[in-house]
Amino acid sequence: MAEPFDTVDVIRAKRDSERLSDEQIDWVIDAYTRGVVAEEQMSALAMAIFLNGMERAEIARWTDAMIRSGERMDFSTLSRPTSDKHSTGGVGDKITLPLAPLVAVFGVAVPQLSGRGLGHTGGTLDKLEAIPGWNASLSNDEVLAQLEDVGAVICAAGSGLAPADKKLYALRDTTSTVESLPLIASSIMSKKIAEGTGSLVLDVKVGSGAFMKELDTARELAETMVALGTDAGVRTVALLTDMSTPLGLTVGNALEVRESVEVLAGGGPADVVELTVALAREMLAAAGQEDADPAAALQDGRAMDVWRKMIAAQGGDPDAALPVAEHTEDVLAEADGVLTGLDAYDVGVASWRLGAGRARKEDPVQAVAGVELHAKPGERVRAGQKLMTLHTATPERFDRAREALAGAVVIEPDGATRERAIVLDRVAG
Repeated sequence: MAEPFDTVDVIRAKRDSERLSDEQIDWVIDAYTRGVVAEEQMSALAMAIFLNGMERAEIARWTDAMIRSGERMDFSTLSRPTSDKHSTGGVGDKITLPLAPLVAVFGVAVPQLSGRGLGHTGGTLDKLEAIPGWNASLSNDEVLAQLEDVGAVICAAGSGLAPADKKLYALRDTTSTVESLPLIASSIMSKKIAEGTGSLVLDVKVGSGAFMKELDTARELAETMVALGTDAGVRTVALLTDMSTPLGLTVGNALEVRESVEVLAGGGPADVVELTVALAREMLAAAGQEDADPAAALQDGRAMDVWRKMIAAQGGDPDAALPVAEHTEDVLAEADGVLTGLDAYDVGVASWRLGAGRARKEDPVQAVAGVELHAKPGERVRAGQKLMTLHTATPERFDRAREALAGAVVIEPDGATRERAIVLDRVAG
């Protein structure tokens, strides 16, 4: 059967900054999923979109076409409402780990379909796989059963959800089109809408360690995604949050699980606790629980109880010792003063080079690798004081990690000690 469109005509239209018709968009996504549109042709179209953008209606149709490329999950049989969170990715961003069980405490089911890390940003599944026995792969029936029983699940998205996005995501990563606002928005929202959640809170990162370096572009991305979710019938809210410096005091896999458990035990770094509670409040309000007090549930052990059930339900041992790196090296402060800068991107790259991340999707990761921070921006430090500890199973990686950190640290002799704001803005539909 003849195809209704010519791929070259679709590429040319976007190359020349024309608006793609609904029919063109529907066809190109379907044809790419079927293999009719070649990888090099979709590469050209992705670059044309990167350079010339898309109108709101185009992004909405593109997102819808990607949803229709696969199956949709249905949580309507659950006895509780559903709410989910998506982060655009950062350094030290382990928030999903304490957040999912915390929200579940209040009778809201959290279907957290998560991914793996690529480049300098960590992946939630890589972190949890540091727990002995924990399994990331669940069937749809197992997801539903765990949501009904435990209230929270963190697992890999099934291959049936938005398969067009899966193909396109891998292509964007190898063609330098990852940072395209229409492609980011449609990628995230096609998966989240297909996932079937009733409400969604977006954590849109801003700063050196995020895809969006500037507040204005991050706000535009947030507004686009909130509109896509709202139009699809999903109650959607976005928080713009700071990613100029890493979240918490750990970057890596087992290191971040350890810190998450500290938060669930009522401790942990103040910035991780603050953001976890802020996102929990938004998720609970979106699911109709405006009066819930998530901060109290972290302090009194209720969130920890759900965490232990959630880990055990997926084959993990919540009491097992987490793996520890055989090799560590310290990075010392070179002067007295106030630590005014600790660049999130540089720390993320160092962690990646130590073995915590991957350059290609098929690369293995080390559970033990990463960076432990001993000071955060705004704190006074002394020359010779430990600023960071590098962790790895392969000590030959230390030199390249140190190279990544060459410009990461800024110490000013008379800098001001200060608290930084984590939540920068809020966008609602």
